[in-house]
Amino acid sequence: MKKTLLIVRLFFLLISILGCFLMSYAVDDWNLPAVLFVGVSIAALVILTDLLLEGFSLRGLSAISFGLAVGAMIAYLLSNSPLFEPLETDPDLAQTLYLSRLALYVISMYLATVVALRGKDEFNLVIPYVRFSPQNVESSLVVVDTSALIDGRIEAICESKWFAFALIIPRFVLDELQLIADAPDPLRKEKGRKGLQVLNSLRLMKHLDLRIHESDVQQGGAVDSKLVFLAEAMKAKLLTTDYNLAKMAEFHQVEWLNITSLVKAVSQETAVGNTLTVKLVRAGKDAAQAIGYLTDGSMLVVNNGREYVGQEVDVTIDSVVPSAGGKMVFGSLLSGSKEES
Repeated sequence: MKKTLLIVRLFFLLISILGCFLMSYAVDDWNLPAVLFVGVSIAALVILTDLLLEGFSLRGLSAISFGLAVGAMIAYLLSNSPLFEPLETDPDLAQTLYLSRLALYVISMYLATVVALRGKDEFNLVIPYVRFSPQNVESSLVVVDTSALIDGRIEAICESKWFAFALIIPRFVLDELQLIADAPDPLRKEKGRKGLQVLNSLRLMKHLDLRIHESDVQQGGAVDSKLVFLAEAMKAKLLTTDYNLAKMAEFHQVEWLNITSLVKAVSQETAVGNTLTVKLVRAGKDAAQAIGYLTDGSMLVVNNGREYVGQEVDVTIDSVVPSAGGKMVFGSLLSGSKEES
């Protein structure tokens, strides 16, 4: 984008210089150095104005246009009201009448523009019509990568309605997800299908602002580079479970959301003596043991729980043992365990 803008600015400057040469030849009385100085100065002023307007959004331009139009209408109504009739009847006050109306237009348009800019998030101006839509208020954006969709926990987080971001799913992420789902490796194929299933579940959530970013990013060939570039260009955060991608985003000063940190923050405390509800997924190594997993991914070994595999049970924590992968939790089955409904 920056290279394109630089080329456009240089082209504009070149056109301005050529225009100065043509004007100096067309008008004999105009001196070439003077015409070049004036023309290049005006072109430089225009480019400087362009640089000062960098980061000025289309929404802001719409707000300014709306404010100017409203201010001009208010000034027109006031200047043609009976308030100015005494000045119109006196020819000696014609200059005063003109200056009063001019001041009224300037003040009205300025105040209306300032009010429109301050409240630009309260309406969405879409040319050629005005649409007042509180749902289209500028919201924080989050670019979602493939690993976050495959991880699957994003579905439960969004379903809880605590997720206050607009999700951006780039088209190249969908393509990568489809490639994974079509992979010959059964494990990769299962991951890809899980990601597509999570994506379909997200699209069915009416409360969720989910957007598919159709345009491809011409920034390198790697998906990770495209994700970081897109998040940086859209001033959005990055939602990923890929540690390397997260570090790349940090290097480019792009904020990223860590699902694991969120899960740990809201997960049940695994202190000795606490009672947890967990689903047992498989049998353990020792007799009568069953294995379940806590919300933070820690393994829970439940004594006397083998017959309840596939069910949700209430477990009392007996001990917590640190391990290389985090921690292992050992618990005992309560008598009031319940089957999964």
